[in-house]
Amino acid sequence: MKQYNTIKTKYPDALLLFRVGDFYETFGEDAVKASRILGIILTQRNNGGDRTELAGFPHHSLNTYLPKLVKAGQRVAICDQLEDPKQTKTIVKRGVTELVTPGVALNDDILSSKSNNFLCALHFGAEKFGIALTDISTGEFLTAEGNLEEIDTLLQHFGPTEVLISKKHKTDFKESFGTSYHSFYLEDWVFQEDYARESLHAHFKTASLKGFGVANLTRGIIAAGAVLHYLSETEHKRLQHINKLVRIGNDDHVWMDRFTIRNLELYHSPHPEAVTLLDVIDKTKSPMGGRLLKRWLAFPLKDLEKIRERHRAIGYFTAEEKLMHELQTGLKKIGDLERLVAKIATGKINPRETVQLKNSLEAIVPIKQTISATGNKAVDSLGEAIDSCEELRNRIKEVLHEEAPVNVQKGTTIAPGFSQELDELRGLATSGKEYLDQMLARETERTGITSLKIASNNVFGYYIEVRNTHKDKVPEEWIRKQTLINAERYITEELKEYEAKILGAEERILDLEQQLFSQLILWLQAYISPIQNTAQAIASLDCLCGFAELAAEHQYVEPTINDSTELNITKGRHPVIEKQLRPGESYIPNDVILNRETQQIIMITGPNMSGKSAILRQTALIVLLAQIGSYVPAEAATIGLVDKIFTRVGASDNISLGESTFMVEMNETASILNNLSERSLVLLDEIGRGTSTYDGISIAWAISEYLHEHPSRAKTLFATHYHELNEMATTFERIKNYNVTVKELKDRVLFLRTLSPGGSAHSFGIHVAKMAGMPQQVLNRANKVLKKLEQSHSSEELTGKLQAAASEMQLSFFHLDDPLLEEIKEEILTLDINTLTPVEALMKLNEIKRLLTKNKKASS
Repeated sequence: MKQYNTIKTKYPDALLLFRVGDFYETFGEDAVKASRILGIILTQRNNGGDRTELAGFPHHSLNTYLPKLVKAGQRVAICDQLEDPKQTKTIVKRGVTELVTPGVALNDDILSSKSNNFLCALHFGAEKFGIALTDISTGEFLTAEGNLEEIDTLLQHFGPTEVLISKKHKTDFKESFGTSYHSFYLEDWVFQEDYARESLHAHFKTASLKGFGVANLTRGIIAAGAVLHYLSETEHKRLQHINKLVRIGNDDHVWMDRFTIRNLELYHSPHPEAVTLLDVIDKTKSPMGGRLLKRWLAFPLKDLEKIRERHRAIGYFTAEEKLMHELQTGLKKIGDLERLVAKIATGKINPRETVQLKNSLEAIVPIKQTISATGNKAVDSLGEAIDSCEELRNRIKEVLHEEAPVNVQKGTTIAPGFSQELDELRGLATSGKEYLDQMLARETERTGITSLKIASNNVFGYYIEVRNTHKDKVPEEWIRKQTLINAERYITEELKEYEAKILGAEERILDLEQQLFSQLILWLQAYISPIQNTAQAIASLDCLCGFAELAAEHQYVEPTINDSTELNITKGRHPVIEKQLRPGESYIPNDVILNRETQQIIMITGPNMSGKSAILRQTALIVLLAQIGSYVPAEAATIGLVDKIFTRVGASDNISLGESTFMVEMNETASILNNLSERSLVLLDEIGRGTSTYDGISIAWAISEYLHEHPSRAKTLFATHYHELNEMATTFERIKNYNVTVKELKDRVLFLRTLSPGGSAHSFGIHVAKMAGMPQQVLNRANKVLKKLEQSHSSEELTGKLQAAASEMQLSFFHLDDPLLEEIKEEILTLDINTLTPVEALMKLNEIKRLLTKNKKASS
């Protein structure tokens, strides 16, 4: 217990698994936690009068129990016996061999094959944040800098399982990024530039970081240094596979804020049963392909040539469908090359996994041959990037047995014929039965005892058993070791010599196999980079074949991507909704045309449930799919490169931060309006519904006007049930009205889900309530109230406000030039305020405001 307490003091934040004989034991608070998480028995032991909680499990069950502890958010220190108990007469030397945390794991049972397991470090700079992410199981190491919004988006994209922060920024982190991340707090001195640069130079064995393109990324470098420090502290020092630091550049990819990522449900959904876009488009066959597809989805391209290159590759595979399926069959045979390489680097690979690596590389050989001379430049370049590592494959085949076990200690790891000494020892060990049979025959003949038997046990090894009826025939030189009821057991000098020889051979076999296997793994480390590069090429090939399969299966078409700012989608479909339709149902496609000259903003009206939101989302997803290099669900699509996608679709209260639905909505909308660009695509759904009707209409109107007047002229789809907003099309030249058509039957509404020019005059909310099964009494009352409200549409309150505003404007006219004064005066005096609708009043005020703005510009 003294030894345990000493080790536990070094790892106070970790649950310590303490190896005692054949068990891993936990004590005290650790035992209480372990028994609760693992469902194992909690007992107590008496240590010098103190009762201590105790819980443990067999050492061979580590791979069963460790994942449960880590997934429960525990940091687990594995303390092993560092020497053979037989070789010491004192207490066995023990030490922590690995510290496994949610973000630092190599165990296959903890990891998900098609998802990365990122450890993240976040540095709080004076103006910006630095972020670094690594997946120790694949060797990826990434860094970036950015403001709060950019970092929040990266956290959404990468979904780290553990975030490292300086202790002094514990509160800042929770306020900025919430409490959903599993975080660990490091000492402040770890986040120092000099220390970080020194750590990175030492790790990469370079004098500078210029070769990685991150030399001036100070905050990112500090975060990357903190990651390396943490890996060292958790006993992960063999990191040869982490051989480059990659910068995540915002300039290379389409920008999507965290609201957009959430709203479009790309790879996560707040609804447990929901289907995400990734679920629909993922046709990858390998773990590497699955992880890369997620990255492509998070970072759509802005490079026209790279997008077209992917489209050309898909075009080749869809034309050569038989070849594509052959490639996919081959891809299924390939193991997780990236994670196998990581295990080589960290010394965690076992013999069976090494044979799997060889088999995977053999499966790559026909794939490389198939795609190396196709005539398609994009496909051929992937073939060139693949290295089937022939020498490595031959070496593994030569050294390892094809049926190598998981554990070297289980024997038969090294192939016959590789080591002469090993073959001789094996011969000695396996010829034992023959030798014993000969001895038995010889001694039976010599003594005349026909029932002699030679066997062994764990107490005193090999022995000769003689039944009591033949005791008098036992030779004098035999030594009696055990007396049984019906027999006696003896040992002889010859038996002891044989036993020593056999046991020595078995022990030497295990030592030699371990030694030869370790030498092989050391030799394999020279191939880490070639295998990693091959894994990346295989992952890209897998994604592209998956896109081709998707296109063939669901009739996706190649989009035309160009440098314009136009968006023209013909008969576009929603990829996720389309997949979930019942058999026999077909998705109703729609056209969407947006440009910055004549149709910048489409105002879509229509009742709830008519499909407005689906049209918005499908437009974003079609653009997104096109720019990750996929074909798209449409009859045709011409897409001018988009650099930012913004969505404000649906909202919910953020109760934890004390924000209402409306506040969340306004925060998200403000983020959009402050980050517009000429190539932005903006999708707004039901803006303003979180407040009163007139407030909502006013805000929606003002937002639409702002987007129309903004110099960027961002392409916008605005879905609303405020049909009053249709009036905007008469004032603003680039706003066009469309509606999702419905057919009003005698007792119900039929949703046609087709986008048609023109506005909608009704919201049909009561019809929807009826479809939901609302009691008839409630529906009747709702109809009566609706009629009353429609009759009193021009309220006295609004009229009063308008008159007050008009009076205030008249008082301020003294500084205007005479013609303008007369014009505005005429406008106001001829108004019949009592007959104005709210929207007409807003339009009139807006008209006067325009006149005032023109005057201001003229006078300046």
